Amino acid sequence: MHSVNELFGSMVFNESVMQSRLPKDTYKSLKKTLHTGVPLDLSIANVIATVMKEWAIEKGATHYTHWFQPMTGITAEKHDSFITPADDGAVIMEFSGKELIKGEPDASSFPSGGLRATFEARGYTAWDPTSYAFVKDKTLYIPTAFCSYGGEALDKKTPLLRSMEALNKQALRILRLFGRDDAKRVYTTVGAEQEYFLIDEKLYKRRKDLIYTGRTLFGAKPPKGQELEDHYFGTIKPRVKAFMAELDEELWKLGILAKTEHNEAAP
Repeated sequence: MHSVNELFGSMVFNESVMQSRLPKDTYKSLKKTLHTGVPLDLSIANVIATVMKEWAIEKGATHYTHWFQPMTGITAEKHDSFITPADDGAVIMEFSGKELIKGEPDASSFPSGGLRATFEARGYTAWDPTSYAFVKDKTLYIPTAFCSYGGEALDKKTPLLRSMEALNKQALRILRLFGRDDAKRVYTTVGAEQEYFLIDEKLYKRRKDLIYTGRTLFGAKPPKGQELEDHYFGTIKPRVKAFMAELDEELWKLGILAKTEHNEAAP
């Protein structure tokens, strides 16, 4: 294992990577898009896509995917390779700004909450530059929003982005009332859910309720549960600690601040 400093964010196309690899004018245009919301020119997007592709290939990537969160409770992705056939029968690795900015997955099989008829299959993924792209399992993951042709949100990210923009607009209005004319933007942050149940795989496979519903639906209570103080903040068992160490390493590669570990109490 490398040091945490070397490991942290090593698989993420983050601010420092963009600043060191992108031409200055391209980097400034991208920052302007992030701060003001102005559309990104396709020529600029082409430069970003090329640099992003080269960085991803250095990290071992062969494919890219527009990664989004439809209303299914899980993420969705479709992998395309960078490979493009050349005239001499060989292949070249290509990735354009158009491929970075927008995708058109078949949306007919994704839930829409009754927003449209099932035969209206068109759906669009749009690059969200406020979230960093990253490499995982030899694939460049590009965070995207997922919308219908008419702009209806078909995912969980679009409402989040729209809510953040609404908060920014109203918070700036209030700041102006207090004389803070120097503020340009108000940023909101969200964190990952922090608690989870860790179950032995062999035991999990024997429980159909856990497999099909993600929760326990039947079974007797154990003689001793986790309510007592000997479990809460108790010594972490070696197998659990090994899992946490492996998880930390993967999270740190993706620039995720996994910081605190302890036994929790659960009724």
